[in-house]
Formats: sequence, structure tokens, C-alpha cells
Amino acid sequence: MKRFMVWLLIAAMLISATVIPAAAEDGLTYAAGTVLRMATGYNSTKTGLFFDAEVAGEGITLADGNTYHAGDLKPTWVEVQNQLGVVFEDRYQGNGSAKEFDFWKERLDEVDMLSGTAATLTEYGEAGSIVNIGEYLDQMPNFKAYLEANPIVRLSITGNTGNGAIYFSPYFDGVNDIERMPLMRVDWVQKLLDGEGEFTAEQTKDLNAAVYTPYMPVSGSVAVDVVNLDGVTVDSISKDYDKAGNIVETMNNALAAGSVNGIAAVNMLRKYIDEAYNGYYGTERSNLFVGQNAAWDVDELVALLRCVVANSYTLNGTDSVQGLFTREDDNNQRRVDMMRFAGVLFGVRGLESRQDYLWIDTDNKLRDARQEADAYEAMEKMNTIAAEGLISKAFLDSSAESTKTYLENDMGFMHYDYNQTQTIYNATVLQEGEKYMAVMVPVARWYDGTDENGVYMRFTESWRSVKTDGWGISKPGVGSDTNKLNAALKLIDFAYSPEGQILMSYGPNAFIKTNEDGSYVTFNFNGKEMPVIADATYEELWAKASGNYTNYARQYLGSTLSFAKSQAFEYQCTHDVGKEGAGHISVAIALGTIKHPELAVSENSWYTSVPTVLPSTKNESDRINSFTDLTSKFNSAKGNQNLFVDQIVAGYAAEGMDDAETSAAYVTNSMNGKQYLALKQKAWERVLEYYTTLSK
Repeated sequence: MKRFMVWLLIAAMLISATVIPAAAEDGLTYAAGTVLRMATGYNSTKTGLFFDAEVAGEGITLADGNTYHAGDLKPTWVEVQNQLGVVFEDRYQGNGSAKEFDFWKERLDEVDMLSGTAATLTEYGEAGSIVNIGEYLDQMPNFKAYLEANPIVRLSITGNTGNGAIYFSPYFDGVNDIERMPLMRVDWVQKLLDGEGEFTAEQTKDLNAAVYTPYMPVSGSVAVDVVNLDGVTVDSISKDYDKAGNIVETMNNALAAGSVNGIAAVNMLRKYIDEAYNGYYGTERSNLFVGQNAAWDVDELVALLRCVVANSYTLNGTDSVQGLFTREDDNNQRRVDMMRFAGVLFGVRGLESRQDYLWIDTDNKLRDARQEADAYEAMEKMNTIAAEGLISKAFLDSSAESTKTYLENDMGFMHYDYNQTQTIYNATVLQEGEKYMAVMVPVARWYDGTDENGVYMRFTESWRSVKTDGWGISKPGVGSDTNKLNAALKLIDFAYSPEGQILMSYGPNAFIKTNEDGSYVTFNFNGKEMPVIADATYEELWAKASGNYTNYARQYLGSTLSFAKSQAFEYQCTHDVGKEGAGHISVAIALGTIKHPELAVSENSWYTSVPTVLPSTKNESDRINSFTDLTSKFNSAKGNQNLFVDQIVAGYAAEGMDDAETSAAYVTNSMNGKQYLALKQKAWERVLEYYTTLSK
């Protein structure tokens, strides 16, 4: 393969300075064989444009029939190179976007394209070090059309509203769709809650002392809209607290009077479901949590967690089951999912923002969750859940068994994560009759401006939009070489063409199923016909990546490293259980029983998605960058600190915390939160003004 690549380079050099026809059509002309030095990839040497030794070994043969070695381009990029007539040179250091840019920022003349965070690429673009792609949109018809069709995307990548500057190509891991979901061991819920009569068990444990107190009302009623089991109609049902009481209060009162074992707790929860919902769920009470018509809230979840943990003998035959957990307990990048889940459970905005912890209120003003008391109140509620032993030991104590083995060892009940990558465990580690599935988003009280007392509804902030990193063109790198500049611009434009979007998601045609005439075999995905992957690709994905589409695409095909990733490929690789749970949620979103941010400037600004980047001046960026505590103390990257996560573990005993109001005020006044928010608000106002010019 290496010899083939060398001959390809020699052949390109032998061609006189002609231009490839495709480039001439849009004015981005460049010499065939133009070399682009690429410091681009995802987050490791395994997920770059070129194979590394760990993935390729002594040589790896893929479903396209070709054998690849370390140092060879991956199939996707072989195809890009062939189609565009360029030659890629590997300069990638194998870092995540932030560290990769840090490595090159003093040596930008040595690379032509590089990975970076959206904010950093924009900052350096404003300083004159990254090419303003916006100046070339008229020569980039595919990219321009994509932005015109998606105005919030244009706002999310605009680095300067005065000249419409764009300093990076946006990356989408899917778009306008839910991202993270709650996942549960469905079979355990069914085992505890379903059936006639009372729950019985040969062995159980006592509940721990009550620490968590109710979040939902303890009297009155709450109306909730749910999708009927038929998946077509919407039912309005009621949580009748006057009739059933609040289940947490009921359990807490019983615990205050004496011990309560797991059997009694399950029967309390069964009785509560029957009464609170007036028999709506019948003997399939598990549907309150796992059905298409689910309507659960955090209080009901805590009651269920108490039942799960106390009945480990019934569920896994041991004396231990862990309730809530994160995928990797020793990785801050995954631990912050517990903090994100808290936002969904307790109705707190900004914890799954597209930028920092920002959200937009009903007055079109930016707010910062780090400066809001309700965020700390939510973390303190999570701490009380942890204090009852309902959050995994591994999350709280690094010496405990790693959560990486929880599903395999029947140890874990529930976490908040990506559907496809987690439900593949139904095929790889779970046994017949066991089921780990995405479940409906919980009911919480959200203040969307439609009622001054808030609205009990289901809302998710985990909504796919422009991701927080992308690829930029190095201005010192391309210099005055128009061949390099035009080739880099052409690469970005090609990635947003119809064929480019397929290639960047699926890899080359050899990995896609085709008809006899060479056309794609397609299926309907979200109202659009999308290609079906080849049988050999599907088999290889399981053989080489255990069914994990993202790992397979990045490590072997070289796709989904940036640009626009369609979920259509991933959907085909999703286990049937994954499709079932995601299907329930998709129907609920379509019928309006789950609300979400909108990728547009919404009439009710509370629903407007925060742009991934807000355009700041050089002086503003310098000031924001000087507020180091805001970044270092609330970080979501591996190996870093996050005070919200610390509070879940330690409560107000965590660093610098006292109570909700003083913790929020400390960020505002002592961590420069007030100045930070004022600078971001100025940028947001500029974006809104700029938006009016785009929408004319």
C-alpha cells in the first residue's frame, strides 16, 4: 500500500501544473498533487487520517479488500485524495482538539490544516493566524448552501459579526436530534414492579436511612402528556398526590418509624403507582419508567433505586447492585455525565449547553449555570442520593470495582449516555432475558416563561448541534501559496457536498451496499433516503469494534473525524434494543411530549439553542481567557476538575462551597463570573443583530 501511495505522489508531480476539473467549476483552482500538511484527527493516534501501528498491526485487510499498514491513509482519505487530486501529509500528534492546537500554535507555519476547539480557532482567527473561510463562501457552493439552510449553524460558527468571519469548519455528530439518554436495566424494573398481587422474595435487605427528600409535590396533582402505547396518540394523565401521596415522603416516613426492607419498599412503590395514576399502568407498572407511555420523575426514580439496591439477591443473585453510575468512573469526561443527568432530573438549564454553561432566558439574556443557585441545589440533591448508597461506589470511591465492568457483571442499573454505544452490550455481555435500554426523559419543573410557577414537562438540553471543535486552515501554513489555500477550502466544501457527506459518514462506496447498476441500496431515515451499509462492513464492524460504530468509523474507515456525520450509518449498527428505546423517545419528540432547544432564533428565546461560538473581539477574548478559575474548576475534559461533580460526591464540603446562594455568588464575584457573562452578552447581542441581516 505504501508503494502505491508513493507512485501516486510521483504521478501527481509528473503532471504539469494543471488543475483538476472539479476545482475549476467553483474557482478554487490548484495544481494537481498539491500537498496538504494535516494536523487533524479526533483524539488519539488511532483516530487520525492515517493508520497507526496499534490499529494496523503488521497489516490489516478491510471489507474493501485492501490491506493497510501503519502510515497508510485510511480508506475515506484515500478516496478524498483521489477525488480532489491532493496529497495528504501526516502531521497529527494524536491529541484531542485543544491539546493538538496547543502543540502547533507557535509553529503554525509547519501545518496547513489543524484541529482545535471552536473557541480557540476563532480567537486565533481574529488574531490573524487562521484563515477566514467566510471570505470564500461564494467559491464554496456546497458549504454556503448548507449554512443558508441552517441559520443557527451559521450563527454558531460566526467569529466576527462585522465581516461575517468563519474560522473553522463545523463538526456535527448528527444534528437536530437528541444526544444523551437515560438507560436502564428494563428486565430488573419489570421483575420488581410487574404482575398481580404483592412482590415477594426469598432474600432482601433493609433500605438505608433516608437522606433524599421530595423534589416533586407532596399534595395536589400534576398533569403530564405521554405518548400512548400505540405510539400514535397522546394521553393526558395525572400524578394524583392527594390520593397516593409522594412516594419518597411515604418511604421516608416509614423509615423514620423503623426499618423498611426491600420487599416492603417494592410493594409501597407498586401501591403508589396504582393509586397515583389511577390504574393507568395496570399490572405492567414498569411502563411508568420504561414504556412508550412513561411519565417518571426523580422522586419515583429514587424510590425505584431504593428498591433496586435493596433487592440485589432477586436481580443479580449477589449482595450488591449499584444504582446510578457513569461509563468510566475514573475519567472526568465521563463523570460529568452525572452532573448533566442532574440537570435533566431537577430542571436546571446550562448543564448540557453547547458553549460553557450558557443558556438563554425568556428575556433573551444569557445566563450561566455556574452562577445559578438552582444548579448547586440540584447537585446537593444528587449528593443526598449518593449518601443513601444509590450512586455507584466507584463514582464515589476510586478504590471500588471499575464501572467499566458493571454491565458485564450485572452490577449496574442505570446511567446517562449515548444510546448506540451502550446498548450494544445487549449483544456482547448481557444474557438472554436481560435488557439494557434507553428510557424516556423524566418529568421535571422547567421555567420556560409560559407559567410563572414553572411547567411540569419533559425537556432535554442534550440536543445535537455544532460541536465544540473543528478544523481550521493555518494562515502561516498556507502563506501565499494559493494552491494550498484553495485545496484546503475545496476539502471543506467537498465535505459538505452530497457525496462528501456520505463519504465522511460511511467511508468509500466499497463499504456501502449497491444495486446492480451501481446505485446505493437505501432505507428511509428521518424522512430521507440514506445508503445501507454492505454486509461485509456490518460483519467487520462487529469483528473489529464489537459493534461500536463510532470506534469502527474513526479507527478503521477514517470517517466521522469532522464535518457532518449522519446518524444513518450508526442507526443501522444499533442493537434492536437500542432502536426500541430510541424509537420511543423519537416518537415522543415528534408528538411534542419531549421538548428541546431549537436550532433557530425561537420566538420564545428560552428554547433558542446557544451558539457553539460567540464572536468576541481580541480584547474580550483575552479578558475571558484570564478568568482561569471558570475553566479549570468547571472542566469537562479528562484528567481535570469539575466542582459540580465534586459536589455530588462531597456535598457542600466540596472546595469553596457553603450553600447554593453563596456558591453561585462566589463564582459571580470571586471567579469573575459577572465580567464573563457581561462579555458573552455583548457578543450574543452582536449575533442577534447580525442574524437580522442574514434573515432579510
